[in-house]
Amino acid sequence: MPALFDHHRRVLPTEIDPQGHANNVAYVQWMQEAALAHSAAQGWPPQRYRERGVSWVARSHFIEYRRPAFADEELIIRTWVATMQRCSSLRRYQILRAAGEVLLAVAETNWAFVSLAEEKLCRIPPEIAESFQVLDRGLKE
Repeated sequence: MPALFDHHRRVLPTEIDPQGHANNVAYVQWMQEAALAHSAAQGWPPQRYRERGVSWVARSHFIEYRRPAFADEELIIRTWVATMQRCSSLRRYQILRAAGEVLLAVAETNWAFVSLAEEKLCRIPPEIAESFQVLDRGLKE
């Protein structure tokens, strides 16, 4: 169970804004893709959560942009779980240009764990929490 998870993807032409670089909204999508891929790799794909009647929902996002991403560039969205609390989890990200692992952005999402039937926060079951190694220190930027 590695703490760090690398999600690889290419910047799509449809993600480019009028300034010629990746739109800021694309970064949030990439973060979500990486979180879902990491969860699935740890044995928790979306369907397994749905079968249990639970889900993760975003409470907040923070992104600090360092350098732009451009069409057709290969990216690495590196993610890890920084905290696992009773009903929430903080996930951090580094968005890197794959060539040379140039840091493009640092980010985090505060995820809340919810019951789908009750539409409210619920406790993260131990079998889910234990599926993720918590890396509570930051990475070099």
